[in-house]
Amino acid sequence: MKASTKQNLKTLGITIFVLVVLNVLGTLFFQRFDLTKDKRYTLSSTSLGIVKQVENPLSIKIYMAGDLPADFKRLQQETKQLLEEFQAYNKNIVFEFVDPLENEEESDELTKSLFKKGLTPVNITVDDKGKQSQAMVFPWAIAVYNGKEVNIPLLKNIMGASTTQKVMGSIQHLEYSIADAINKITKNKQKKVAIIRGNGELKEIHVAKMLLQIRESYFIGPFTLDSVAKDPNGTLNALKKYDLAIISKPTEKFTDEEKEVLDQFIMNGGKTIWLIDQVAADMDSLYNDMGATLAYPRDLNLNDMFFKYGFRINPDLIKDEQGSPIKLATGEQGSATQYQDFVWKFAPQVYPASQHPIVKNLGGIKFDFASPIDTLKNGIKKTVLLQSSQYSKTIGSPVEINLNMVTEKSTPEEYLNKGNLPLAVLLEGSFHSAFENRVLPFKDNYFTAKGKPNKMIVIADGDLARNQLDKNRMPVELGYDQRTGNLYDNKDFIMNCINYLLDDTGLINIRSKDVELPLLDKEKVYESYTMTQFITIGVPILILLVFGLVFTFIRKRRYSK
Repeated sequence: MKASTKQNLKTLGITIFVLVVLNVLGTLFFQRFDLTKDKRYTLSSTSLGIVKQVENPLSIKIYMAGDLPADFKRLQQETKQLLEEFQAYNKNIVFEFVDPLENEEESDELTKSLFKKGLTPVNITVDDKGKQSQAMVFPWAIAVYNGKEVNIPLLKNIMGASTTQKVMGSIQHLEYSIADAINKITKNKQKKVAIIRGNGELKEIHVAKMLLQIRESYFIGPFTLDSVAKDPNGTLNALKKYDLAIISKPTEKFTDEEKEVLDQFIMNGGKTIWLIDQVAADMDSLYNDMGATLAYPRDLNLNDMFFKYGFRINPDLIKDEQGSPIKLATGEQGSATQYQDFVWKFAPQVYPASQHPIVKNLGGIKFDFASPIDTLKNGIKKTVLLQSSQYSKTIGSPVEINLNMVTEKSTPEEYLNKGNLPLAVLLEGSFHSAFENRVLPFKDNYFTAKGKPNKMIVIADGDLARNQLDKNRMPVELGYDQRTGNLYDNKDFIMNCINYLLDDTGLINIRSKDVELPLLDKEKVYESYTMTQFITIGVPILILLVFGLVFTFIRKRRYSK
């Protein structure tokens, strides 16, 4: 046998041996390597913990398949790769991509069923080298586990953003969206949320969409403070069984006994979200023959509590040049009423500047007649989550508000050093009781003067969590403005607040993960389209041809001797 043949056989034997050893080791040890710079496919420890909860088959259907626009193909690919990562750690997770528009005979029935489940499609304009066309895409997935199912939104709404920007923002949130859905459907509910009643708070129909969203992850129930008058200690003990209390736009004064109940709930570790209107003003009251209403301070008897906790909501209104759009009738043409778009400066359209996980990567959030929040020094950590724009200022109350204000002109000088007013603040620390060193409204044998480490969020607008009603008096999506057709991120903000306060898995921190997504400049690509095609397609083929020719030449030269 020739020496060269022996050497080849030896090399082949070593190669086979190494491959066998690697395969054996691969079955014994599990390891995946993420070579991306931003580690986008490396699951966080929180996600891995959630994956371990899946003990039975979990099926995920993704309704993004078929002939998709380029941006959505990227979203599809990123979704697939991330789900493969989830599947690699737990084989109980299976997924498939479905094209809801593939079969014309079945597509109508399927799309109707998706609509009923709340999976609405998006109509986008596809621009291909100057040629525009329309496409409908369902950027949704449905996860099914043990007979339960949950919707997974894959496309994040970002006000005023292009399709590409929305897709990029959605990719940033993919791990959070999928992990959150798996956590909802596999984890048994544990935390309890109380919706406080008894002081003129928003009616259930006006917070219906928020309640439905909360119910997916937590136990929820109305909790009235009316019983405080008869049995304050019993009411307090009942409230202590809840983990979070939401106080949404109270309009009637709290008694001192009711305040003590809420105060001791907080001292004993209960989380709170305060949605407070410090000024009485409402958009509905503006739509009258006069087109005007009087905004006046609202006394809820809560100022001393808030001051003790470290903040104050001033009885002023914020007027912001970055207001929300509003449609108003300007006249008639024939028998048709003419409408015109204006900017309503008493409805700030807020874009988060903070990098806190609660608000990071959120889009526009709509406020209505908001008030500024002052933070006070008392050892409690305060984080401003949302604030008005730099071109905003306060208007004292009482004051008349009328729709004609949309035509008022202003200059930048009017807002000099007046803007960036806090609208939502997170407070974290050990709070001191508002009744510390005071005579208690009712006797409490377990009164606590200083509480354990805790968190609360205060939002200076009671309507931020309020959903509108359609013509049939049915609630529409939270954050959707029927008058303009805009969808704001109010729902995501509220749910992020709740998840952050109740999160014991660290799930909310996944939102802080940054994914770098380099994009091609489309205009430059169109300008040099032929060259771009040659570089992306022709050059790799040319390299392979050159390599093949050189390899063949060297091989012939070597073995012809």
